[in-house]
Amino acid sequence: MIYLWAFVIGGAICIFGQICFDIFKLTPAHTMTLLVVVGAALDGLGLYEPLIKFAGAGATVPITSFGNALVHGALKEIEKDGWIGIVTGIFKVTSAGISAAIIFSFLSALVVKPKG
Repeated sequence: MIYLWAFVIGGAICIFGQICFDIFKLTPAHTMTLLVVVGAALDGLGLYEPLIKFAGAGATVPITSFGNALVHGALKEIEKDGWIGIVTGIFKVTSAGISAAIIFSFLSALVVKPKG
């Protein structure tokens, strides 16, 4: 059943993003930013973690999870280190994902000739 819910929740997030493109005529950058902010807001309200427990990869794979990670890391570290924890928490939680994106983008650019 977890696979079904992961598919449904992940699909719903993707449908929301597609609606932003098609109906609201948002650019990809605006849509991505909106999805990150929605994920951050849901985590700030304490709603994203239950969604992850319910839907698994359906909630952790989409870009909304990045917003969740930003806020989750900041909230965790602010309790431990005070206000400086906002900055350190954001980087502590998301640095592996950002580093992986940079490294894999570089490696793929070596293999495929980028246009531009």
